[in-house]
Amino acid sequence: MKLVAAASLLLVSAALAEEGFKPLFNGHDLTGWVNINCAPNTFTVTNGLIHCTGVPTGILRTEKMYQNFVLEADWRHLKPKGNSGIYVWADPIPAVGQPFVRAVEVQVLDGQEGDWFTSDGDVFPIHGAKMVPENGRKGGVRAFPTEKRMKPSPEWNHYRVECIDGDISLAVNGKIVTRGHQATPRKGYIGLESEGSPAEFRNLQVKEIPTKVGLLSQDIAVPPEPFYPIYTGVDLSGWKVTPEISQHWLVHDWTLAHDGAGPALISQEEIGNFILSADFRWSDPANPGDWRQLVGTRLGDALAKALPSPAPAEKKAGEWNRLRLSVLGKTVYVTLNGQPILTNVTISGKPAHGPLSLQSTGKKVEWANLLLREAN
Repeated sequence: MKLVAAASLLLVSAALAEEGFKPLFNGHDLTGWVNINCAPNTFTVTNGLIHCTGVPTGILRTEKMYQNFVLEADWRHLKPKGNSGIYVWADPIPAVGQPFVRAVEVQVLDGQEGDWFTSDGDVFPIHGAKMVPENGRKGGVRAFPTEKRMKPSPEWNHYRVECIDGDISLAVNGKIVTRGHQATPRKGYIGLESEGSPAEFRNLQVKEIPTKVGLLSQDIAVPPEPFYPIYTGVDLSGWKVTPEISQHWLVHDWTLAHDGAGPALISQEEIGNFILSADFRWSDPANPGDWRQLVGTRLGDALAKALPSPAPAEKKAGEWNRLRLSVLGKTVYVTLNGQPILTNVTISGKPAHGPLSLQSTGKKVEWANLLLREAN
């Protein structure tokens, strides 16, 4: 078996050299990939494959952006009716209040079909991306396959995805079945999706195609930042946990729910300069809280006192907000839903390091996409 496997690898390597493909996965580790918002063990390398547990819902993406390219990949679901996806031209961080990113998704689904989806290779834009589908239905943006060529779990399927100047085509097991056009963005990251069921990927290869014209800024994914998730979606690792904390702070896949009671959730790590990006929404629209009190830092209550209330950028209770907080020395920057709230405000007399906390405000709140980066 080992000799057969080695021979197969040599054949794959020869094919790559002939056709100009380069491997996206080295078969040993996830070098070249970035965990956007999953647990450390959601995507792992097992027996030379990328294994995905399916929990939590989230994305693994490439470190590199791609514009015009051909992607080839094998995938399989380990259980019937599994759900996953391959993303192209994707943003590097999740959309607001979503575990997914803005991208064009190539569906990886097994044994499910309805009026608005199939398990045969649908292609569609998500969370702000755009695309004109071929073989669409009822004026929607989803491109439907023209043939059923998919093999059921646990068999392997082969995808060939061609992405050229905003046009996309998907070949399933050797034949093109789905097409879309005029996609935007049309330069971004390649991603693998975790969505509730175990799946595996292998033979991920990419061939870049020369571009002839430049792109407008709106056709390019947002710039990357070295964020890392501080909430795993499976437990409260990285936070100080007590029985009381576990009673009031509840892990719900990609969201973290707080019932408004009990103590604050405090990080185990003490941090200095940082940038936090976090999504929140008040769970009870009839009883929202004060957003200024949500995040605790080494600045103590001085930060909350410096924030205006109400903030004109805050969305109504029940809708997701994105908070971005930068603490650089004694200087603070805050944006809410992309609008500046505090800019270059100095708060003096505070320690250089301290834990981060999600505060208990007495109001029910949900958190998502808790991403942190260290800053100079």
